[in-house]
Amino acid sequence: MIIVYAPKDGEEQHFDAGPGKLRASEIQIIERTADARWTDIKEGVRLGEIGALRVVSWAIKKRAEPSLRFSAFDPFEGELRSRLDAQEVRNYAEYLFEKYRENPDDLAEAFDELRDVAFDREDAETAIADVSAPKAPATATEPEPLPEATEAASRNGA
Repeated sequence: MIIVYAPKDGEEQHFDAGPGKLRASEIQIIERTADARWTDIKEGVRLGEIGALRVVSWAIKKRAEPSLRFSAFDPFEGELRSRLDAQEVRNYAEYLFEKYRENPDDLAEAFDELRDVAFDREDAETAIADVSAPKAPATATEPEPLPEATEAASRNGA
């Protein structure tokens, strides 16, 4: 999950809050500050809840600004949003394809929404192309005969 912070009067910043991107100590600080469990906060980030987006962004932002107080990081509504990273986009594209493959209109609409929530639109396009590409049929191959079967056949004149 990527959190995009786009202040009206400043440079856009991106905070990677995906798996393996936060230290345990940062997660503990986030939990204490938010007075919530990490699993609930992660879900809040996924859903775009402002409180979850703010506390996670603040914790990551503190890496570069260690003295940054939570009360001093107070974005306006609409300045924080969550986006899917490349792996999340891929996983979601596969899910959508399986769910809507029999209904092309619904699939197209779902893929449009995926493009909108992807951090990088190119990741979405690649994932959509990959999951939508026709799959080559598996080729049936004759198994190699077992050595004893070959010897028995040659003794029997086959």
